[in-house]
Amino acid sequence: MCGIFGYIGKKDTAAPIILEGLKLLEYRGYDSWGIAVVTNGHIEIQKQIGKIEGVQTSLPKSSIGIGHTRWATHGGITKINAHPHFDCTKQIALLHNGIIENFLDLKKELLKKGHVFLSETDTEVAVHLIEEYAKTTSLSNAVEKCFKRLKGLNALVVLSLLTNEIIAIKVGSPLIVGIGKEEYFISSDPIGIASHTKNVYFVQDNQLIQLGKTFEIRDCSSGLYITPTITVIDWDYKSSLKGKYKHFVLKEIYEQPVIITQIAKYGKEDVQKLTNEIERAYGTFIVGCGSASYAALYGTYLFSKVAKKHINFSIGSEFNYLEDYLTKKSLVIGISQSGETIDVVEPLSKALKKGSQIAVITNGLGSTMYRLADTKLFLNAGVEKAVMSTKALIAMLSVLLLCAYSFEKKQNEGSLLLEAAAKDVKRILSVTEVNKIKKLAKKLAPRQHIYLIGRGLSYAAVLEITLKLKEAAYIHAEGFAGGELKHGSLALIEKGSVCIVVAPNDETYASIISNAQEVKARGGYIIGFSPIDNQVFDYFLKTADLKEATIIPQVVIGQLLAYYLAIEKGVKDPDKPRNLAKSVTVK
Repeated sequence: MCGIFGYIGKKDTAAPIILEGLKLLEYRGYDSWGIAVVTNGHIEIQKQIGKIEGVQTSLPKSSIGIGHTRWATHGGITKINAHPHFDCTKQIALLHNGIIENFLDLKKELLKKGHVFLSETDTEVAVHLIEEYAKTTSLSNAVEKCFKRLKGLNALVVLSLLTNEIIAIKVGSPLIVGIGKEEYFISSDPIGIASHTKNVYFVQDNQLIQLGKTFEIRDCSSGLYITPTITVIDWDYKSSLKGKYKHFVLKEIYEQPVIITQIAKYGKEDVQKLTNEIERAYGTFIVGCGSASYAALYGTYLFSKVAKKHINFSIGSEFNYLEDYLTKKSLVIGISQSGETIDVVEPLSKALKKGSQIAVITNGLGSTMYRLADTKLFLNAGVEKAVMSTKALIAMLSVLLLCAYSFEKKQNEGSLLLEAAAKDVKRILSVTEVNKIKKLAKKLAPRQHIYLIGRGLSYAAVLEITLKLKEAAYIHAEGFAGGELKHGSLALIEKGSVCIVVAPNDETYASIISNAQEVKARGGYIIGFSPIDNQVFDYFLKTADLKEATIIPQVVIGQLLAYYLAIEKGVKDPDKPRNLAKSVTVK
């Protein structure tokens, strides 16, 4: 989750460089932040609670430092719990991404040896353990020895006063080294580095990184030093800025027609590779979390309907309990915006050990999932900064649709559907249609509960829209398969209850309209997302009739409704919902 950034080089502006890097990484966590730099024979730290936006660092000039933006796991959101953390001598500062599962046992051990703890975090254990080991060995060896004792998936970054270097090591949590001219950067994400250099190294698990006058990598399994394989990232830094939009999420919603069109025109070759793997496999599983899980659920309905092919679906965090039947003939497809979602990375890693084939669909070029996979489908949706996933999710739906049609040797038909979907999304983003959505948002803003129903492909749309309403507008929204209402949930409906009905013109239409009638008969207020303005609807928002691609405009209407509801309800920053972070790298 948390964002890590570090700098070492010839420039004496380490602190502002790190601060700007942290601002770019703040979507990973924004409870608190901190920076440590070496200056005048000591390490100086600045920490603050809350977001970084508008903040300027007061730290002195320095050519080396590290910084962190936090998503709290252990310990409350306080300045003392913010990273970096000192050892007892204040010669080592450390920051951390992950969870140290055995920190209580280690803390008891260190307390007996006289170490003094200041915070409530699990992180502070690591810096004191390094301090203890450094009494009898080199700092790099101390970091390695410490890391081998930590249980869980973690990344550590250490700043040393004595050796004037940055040392890093990780398992699971992402780290990237940027290589500039006589300078190095370390970051949780390429976006933090992209404005400084395009030459990066993706740190592998159990590699110890030393950044000083040189860049060294030691494989902790073999003890051997290795030569880095440099990747050139071709990212447009300016595309990660808000531009004319008030919020990143709105910018990213408006970018979606172009992304859908790009996939329709240029995504066929990569999609065909994935299709070929599905054809070869004996048992295919698609695994995702959050919005990606609803894309995966859509994929199961889609392949059944279009390709007459059974695809298994699982939420990532549950797949560990379903993996026993994987074989060497199985194909496991991980789907994730970041490619770092630990609840997907972990089951993919286990499936790999069983000999199963691994494919990924991700927007995270060079991410952990991307590197794990035999077959890689890069979404190429551009940087997504808002925590609420919009364009990455729409890209997932688009490639899955194209894949299902490719399976039936109808790829051109799939491309035409996507182009039509892009056209309808442009219509939805017009001033006239957006004003209708804003009007509905005003009407719904006082509500505490919203229910949504759909069937078949639209059941996945309902679940995705439900999530958007929760995370953007903090509204209790609940999505149901339409047929399940009468099995208990109809008891929630009373006079004035709001129910959004997603009703495409397909085989589900008559049944979902009947479900809408059942809700209305009990006093419900019915909002329809549909190609057809049925008399049961009290409020109607139109989508084009696009067969299996109708889900795309359905979801876009939901995105806009969630955004404008957030604005109506006075949510301060829809880009950064409370308690959440973009890249979920802890279990």
